[in-house]
Amino acid sequence: MLQTNVAYYGFYIASAIAVALLVEIVFLSFSRRASYDRRINKRLAVLATTDNRHEALIELRRKRGLSADGRYALPIIWFNRLVLQSGITLPISRLVMSSVVISAVVFGLVHQLQSNWILATLATLITGILLPLMFLRFLRHRRLAKFEAQLPDAIDVMVRSLKAGHPIPVAISMVSREMPDPIGTEFGITADEVTFGLDLEEAMRNLLSRVGQLDLALVVVAISIQSKTGGNLSEILSILSRVIRQRFKMKRKIRALSAEGRFSAIALGVIPVIVMAAIFATAPSYYADVWDNPVVIPVLYGTGALMLIGNIVMYRMVNFRF
Repeated sequence: MLQTNVAYYGFYIASAIAVALLVEIVFLSFSRRASYDRRINKRLAVLATTDNRHEALIELRRKRGLSADGRYALPIIWFNRLVLQSGITLPISRLVMSSVVISAVVFGLVHQLQSNWILATLATLITGILLPLMFLRFLRHRRLAKFEAQLPDAIDVMVRSLKAGHPIPVAISMVSREMPDPIGTEFGITADEVTFGLDLEEAMRNLLSRVGQLDLALVVVAISIQSKTGGNLSEILSILSRVIRQRFKMKRKIRALSAEGRFSAIALGVIPVIVMAAIFATAPSYYADVWDNPVVIPVLYGTGALMLIGNIVMYRMVNFRF
């Protein structure tokens, strides 16, 4: 009987271990595939679906808000540049249509609930114009930060390729194959533009226009000068890579030292709102005795304005431009 029970429980323990190992194998397989999909840049993913590099270039341009020949698709240049530098692949027409639909829905809901044309128009402007622009600016800032962190490594890849005897277009193409997004796709588009007849200097200017990162302008100027006057480009790029990397480290150090001021500004701006909302939720009658007083509303507006000014001052004190 004892041997039977041991065999019985041993079978279930072995089955549980086998199921756990099977789940782990499946999880690792999918996680490795997902990790690979995150590492590969969008240009390589597009090239994997077609053998025509020119069609892939046109598709990448159209996804970024450009025409087939690389020009801005919209007459509003600043908005087209913002969409381009944000890195979103949603077509501009669909983005504008989505904003229009959301604005119409918000206008209808606010007007139905409040019966106020002014309030409904204000809510429509905020949801249809202000919030999308803020979202695009946030995406652009995050993308520029990623590009800035990748740029020294990309320059090092170019330096190694140049020291091996490759020309500049091959070095740029090497970055597009070795680096993930956003820098991989951007350098890949530049390599494709040079391949299909665009001048190297103009292709680099297009790269700077698509990205908008300040350190990249130094790389573009160095390559442009070298293409006209000659010189040891690998040595110039090596020095530039060290300078950009040291500058990036200094920027991170300053952000760490100024983190206390930024979080203090956030706390001083958020905590009063949270406390007031908690009081209204737990004790709605707390402000009932003074809410009808004509002095209360102006005092609240004045307090909000002073809080906003204080937060702006604190933000300016801890915000350093490089």
